[in-house]
Amino acid sequence: MEEPFLDRRLGLIQATAINMIDMVGIGPFITLPMVISMMNGPWFLYAWVAGAVLSFIDATIWSELGTAFPRAGGSYNFLKEAYGASGAGKLMSFLLVWQTMIQAPLVIASAAIGFASYFSYLVPLNIAENKIVSGSVVILIILLLYRKIEAVGKISIFLWTGVIITMLWIIGSGIAHGNFTAPIKHLNDGLTINSAFATTIGFASVKTVYSYLGYYNVCHLGGEIINPAKNIPRSMFLSIGGITVLYLLMNISVASVIPWQHAKNSEFVLSIYMHQVAGPHAAKIITCLILWVAFASVFSATLGYSRIPYAAAADGAFFKVFARVHPTKHFPYVSLLVLGSIAFVFSLLFRLGEVISAILAMRILVQFIGQAIGLLILRKKRPPSSFPYRMPLFPLPVYLAIAIWLFILYSTGLRMATYGLIVILLGTVVFFIKAKINKEWPFVSSTNDPIIQERQAQK
Repeated sequence: MEEPFLDRRLGLIQATAINMIDMVGIGPFITLPMVISMMNGPWFLYAWVAGAVLSFIDATIWSELGTAFPRAGGSYNFLKEAYGASGAGKLMSFLLVWQTMIQAPLVIASAAIGFASYFSYLVPLNIAENKIVSGSVVILIILLLYRKIEAVGKISIFLWTGVIITMLWIIGSGIAHGNFTAPIKHLNDGLTINSAFATTIGFASVKTVYSYLGYYNVCHLGGEIINPAKNIPRSMFLSIGGITVLYLLMNISVASVIPWQHAKNSEFVLSIYMHQVAGPHAAKIITCLILWVAFASVFSATLGYSRIPYAAAADGAFFKVFARVHPTKHFPYVSLLVLGSIAFVFSLLFRLGEVISAILAMRILVQFIGQAIGLLILRKKRPPSSFPYRMPLFPLPVYLAIAIWLFILYSTGLRMATYGLIVILLGTVVFFIKAKINKEWPFVSSTNDPIIQERQAQK
């Protein structure tokens, strides 16, 4: 019987839609007042520009790696190939999957928690009811994703349409009813460029970067993308460019109607904004659309992350059960169900502010910085023809990305950075115990490694 496989059925439009709905989510709506409060001035827009700059720079790294290794699992493959499939790449890719089993459910839970939080604008919820709503969102997402990838692609475009309508309505309302140019005219009022400003924009960027995360989701779906050499980088740059414009225009629209001094203290700032420009009924409608966007984000994030444990298991580097593909629908159903189950539990346990910082702190060292260094290694080991996409000004963007990610890690705070390090250390211990028991690297030479022997035999 032929082994079930993943189908390449996602084109540029679908890939871009999946990226964009993952990027928007509930993030910009709940972090907008947080960013204004942290910056405490009209120059809060600079924090959103900083998030966009980092995303564009980092996307050049993802583009090189994603087009060189267009397979399910994204970063898992990048780390393994960069650090050596028979050596340290085993450890790095294992750590990626290890943290994904914690971090990915946190991402999914954060969107579900944000959904429940914003839902309380329509229907006041107590703590128990809030948890019921967030948990129900995760369950519904799993049910929607339990189907063929082409059906998932169609659902993604449908959800993406709601995302675009929501953002355009918010922006259009600001242009029609507010003093739209005022926030730009007063952008630099009272601004002093010094170390205090740099520190402040670093802390605020933790929130804006969170709102941009997801531009690389297409890389996790590399095995299901049509013409990945072109569509992977195009979908990322289109996503970041489009979302950056939408975020900046949305912030300007809100600030043109609600003074930043008031907006920074508002939990439902977008709903209050729409109430002022179009009345109470419009406020309820925009709240429903924001919930649509939050739901779409959970959908996209869960889709992409479910491919990472699958890819590792299919490669023999993680528990075999995660390699199972649905016999008729052709998607990694075990990985989807396990990550969804953990996300469901997290959605009942954590608060949103804690989750946002924890997500970034846990990912930066292994995934973002790890694969940036990995690209430097790969560029020395492999010929130029191995990289269908080659970033301009190499290696400057790589060094810039590493420096900025380190600054973001520092800005998450000592407690969250420490938690991230603890997760990495625990994963390292588990890896070496597993390697010792299975007699794998570094406790056996690569020539005696059964996985490497099997690959060589296949070649």
